[in-house]
Formats: sequence, C-alpha cells, structure tokens
Amino acid sequence: MSKKTGKPLQNASSTQRCPLAKGLVSIAALVNSAEETPQPVSTHIKGTIPSWINGSFLRNGPGKFEFGKDKYSHWFDGMAMMHRFYVKDGDVTYNSSFLRSDSYTKNSEKDRIVVSEFGTIAMPDPCKNIFARFFSRFKLPQATDNASVNFVKYKGDYFVSTETNYMRRVDPDSLETKEKVDWTQYVAVNSATAHPHYGRDGATYNMGNSYGKSGFFYNIVRVPPQETEGDGAKEDVADLYGAKVICSIPASEPRRPSYFHSFVMSENYIVFIEQPIKLDMLKAMLYQVQGKSFNKIMTWDPKCDTIFHLVNRHTGECSAVRYRGEPMFTLHQINAYEEGGCLVMDMCCGDDGAVIGDFTLENLRRGGEELDKFYNSMCRNLPRRYVIPLTVDEDTPMDQNLVNLSLCTATAKKTGPGEVYLTYEELFNDELLQYGGLEFPQINYAENNGRPYRYVYACGFGHVFSDSLLKMDVRTKELKAWRHHGLFPSEPVFVPAPNATEEDDGVVMSVIINPKEDKSTFLLVLDAKTFTELGRAEVPVNIPYGTHGVFNDMNQTAVTVATTHRN
Repeated sequence: MSKKTGKPLQNASSTQRCPLAKGLVSIAALVNSAEETPQPVSTHIKGTIPSWINGSFLRNGPGKFEFGKDKYSHWFDGMAMMHRFYVKDGDVTYNSSFLRSDSYTKNSEKDRIVVSEFGTIAMPDPCKNIFARFFSRFKLPQATDNASVNFVKYKGDYFVSTETNYMRRVDPDSLETKEKVDWTQYVAVNSATAHPHYGRDGATYNMGNSYGKSGFFYNIVRVPPQETEGDGAKEDVADLYGAKVICSIPASEPRRPSYFHSFVMSENYIVFIEQPIKLDMLKAMLYQVQGKSFNKIMTWDPKCDTIFHLVNRHTGECSAVRYRGEPMFTLHQINAYEEGGCLVMDMCCGDDGAVIGDFTLENLRRGGEELDKFYNSMCRNLPRRYVIPLTVDEDTPMDQNLVNLSLCTATAKKTGPGEVYLTYEELFNDELLQYGGLEFPQINYAENNGRPYRYVYACGFGHVFSDSLLKMDVRTKELKAWRHHGLFPSEPVFVPAPNATEEDDGVVMSVIINPKEDKSTFLLVLDAKTFTELGRAEVPVNIPYGTHGVFNDMNQTAVTVATTHRN
C-alpha cells in the first residue's frame, strides 16, 4: 500500500518477475580504459551495409577510469570518449577522441584526479601543507564539464552533455572539442539534462534545476530555432541566445528534491515526473567536508508517491491538478502522444531507484558468483503506459476511471479536489521477462515523437549491461530479438530509409562489444522491419561500453536526431 494514498501497489517487483542469472560472463573488459583513435581507420565489412546510409553514428560514454595512481569509483565518472562511425556508399570508417574537457585537462596535467565526479571525490593536493588541505575541504567543488552522457543539438550545433550546468560544443566530423558552454549564462538554471526534446519548429526543450532563497524548482527551458542567416555563413560559436524558462515547478519537498534524468513531451504538453529518488540538500552542503561523493546524497524513498506535473508546452501553464501514482523510478521515456482527451505516456520504469548508485566499477568488475549475485539483486526496468486525463475539474466524478481509450488498461481516478491517481498498463507480455526487461528505448523520432506510434527499439538486460537488442510492437506487445551469448550491444538507433512509407522502413544500428576477444568490436546494422542482420563493420580497436548516441544523417536537410531518454 502507498503510505500517502492508501492505494494498493501493482504487481510483484520487476526483479522478482525476471529469471535469476547463473554463470554470467565477466564484463570487466567493457569498463577498462581505452586508447583514442583520432584519425579515421577502415573497417572490415561482412554482409551488406545499405548504400543509401550516408552519415555519422555518434556515440558517447566513459572511456578512461584512472589518472596516475588515482582510480575512479563509479562507471559514470570515467572521462568522456566520443566515437564516430562514418557510413557512406556501403563502407564504414571509425575514429574516436577523448573530450578535452577542463576535467580531463586538469587531471592529465597533475596525473591524478583533481576534479570531483558523480561517484568520486577529488582529494586535497598532497603537496599542500596540512592546514591548506584541511581548509580545501570547505570549498564547494566546481561542477564537472566531463560531458560523457549524450550528443545533443541546439540551433544546428552539436554538443556533448552530462547533467551539470556545463556542455561542450564539438565538431561532429573530427570530434574536436570546442568551447565550454555554461547554461547559467543564458538562463537561471544550475543544471540541465542530457536528454532534450526537439520540436518540429526547430526549437529544443530541456529541463534544469534552480535553487535559492525562494526554494528549489524544476525548470522547463526552451531554446528557439536557429535563425536564418540569409547569404551569410553561421558564426562558428555556441549560440543559446533566446533560451528562456517557460515554466518553474516548485519541488514538493524543497529540502529533498527529486533526481530526474529526462522528461516527457508530446505535441502540446510536457510532463515532469517527480519521482522518489531524493537529493538530500543538507548532505549536499556537507558532502565535500565529509569527503563523500555526490551519489551519496541520493536516496530511494518508496514512502513517497510519484507525481506527474502536466505543463502546456506552448503557454508554460502548469496544471492545477495533481496527478499521482505509486512509487517508481524512470530514467528514459519511450514516447508520449495525445488521444481521446488524454495524454498517453510510455516509459521504462523500475521499482527500486537505488540502482543508480550501484554501478560502481568494483561491482562491474566482479566475477563468478559475485557477479551473479550483483545482477540478481538489481532492479529490472519494464515498459509501462500511464494515461493522464487532460480535462479534470470540480464536475469530474470521483472514483471513476477517466481513461476511455480502446484496449487500454491504465486507469486514472479522481480521488479528491484537484487530485487524480494513476495506475499503469504493463506494456509487455511475459516473453520480455526472459530478456531481463527493456531499457535504452528508441523510436522513429523524426516522424513519431509526440504522435501515436507502433514500434520501440531497445536493449534487453539479461546481464548487468545490455545483452540483446529488442523490437517491440506496442500495440500487440510482440517482440523480435537479436541476441548472441557473450556479445553486448549498445543502445540502438533507428535510421529511416529515404522515401520511407512505413514507420519501420529503415535500419537499426548498434555497437557490439565482445569482452572475451581483443579488438573484436563491430557496428551492427539490422533491417528495422525484420530485425535481421544486414551487415556489420568490424573495428580493429577496443571500444568501452558507452551510454547514448545519435545519427547525423547527411541525406536529410533537417538532421535526424535519434534521442535517448539518458545513463
């Protein structure tokens, strides 16, 4: 039962429902430091890479886990490494580069960790005297610009992003690091997600925190489209001018705001999900003094309900209705669309938000029974559908299901003045449980984001890291899968075929890593419709397991950005 509402919780936990693992393959090689490949190298093609594909598959993720004798503690802490697979005329080349962030540069110069990251605190300089080291504990650490989560796009420029107030502009071809961009110089936010959404008018939407004397706020930010330059060339500088906060949502608990990784957007609405992963602000002020890293201030509090804040994307008006649901956590949303007076939201959800802190390098480098034990204790994420009724007022009847969509089992009931309680529909059948759940979801974003859709492409998690690629029909809940023992695929990205007439006309790309063989990584290309292999490009280098990516499609005047809703 939810302690706040007294409503019954739904079903057994996702961990309990998925099969236990035994004899898992070691993934230690997937989180080892790699060497960059600054100049493009050829790959060996097997099968056929469709000749119509013309563009760059860009990937991001941690790639260096130590400086000198200092070692990072958490997978998220590794220095950002950018990867580019350039595909043209059925051929593929590969290059990579470490992001030359301030964090990377300072650490390299000192040959030790001098900038704190999510799970690793930078220790005082041993060359300082004891008093200088003591007082350095009382200085608040500067936010990192180690942007290792995603490639994002604003006004035609590519950036790499993490979850602080800093991004780095990059060249999507050479992977050259350009200037550091500080969100606080444009809008009053202290951070921003690495999972923006893109409107069809060219505007980009994101969310960021702000806090001060007036409290803690979750802010929706709109960056306008790139202005037409006429005959003049676009100036080669970062441009976030015109960005503005369109809505500020006060935290339900100002001293314990919620962590968030992404948000929901349809054609007319944005939904911010205030989930029970809490940030203890008092601990945040003390963690540097105590020598504790940022991840230690995050706690999972299942006593709290999940709150869905509904905002009109065009006016910035936040609904006065409070939509609640049972405690859950979500990192990545699949899609959202409006139908029959409701907002349908599909997302990957779990029942234990403590999992974020579990991805320490110590855990990931376990072997044998210890690795099995770690995996079997982890929360598995499963796709769920929530439905928000858009018109709720004093005349709305109490305790009646307000969702009237065909074949939908999600419910929404008014429980009091301005209060609606949501229950979800399970957006899968039992076959998915054999793949360990579903995460890193992708859709045909250019055509279907914010609109009714049918297919989602994702990773299955029968291991700590993804060990399968999945295509699911959200109408029938039928699955197609690509799975080979001992191979670990990255987040899939859908690339539409030219002149496509159906939602799944195109290909799905993923980077596949084999931890048992040296330099055995390959770029996999699947037919999106049949989910069968068309070809692969074998890369003669070692590539660590990454986070998110996009496809920079040269065939289209408006670049297709296949976003992930995160890490």
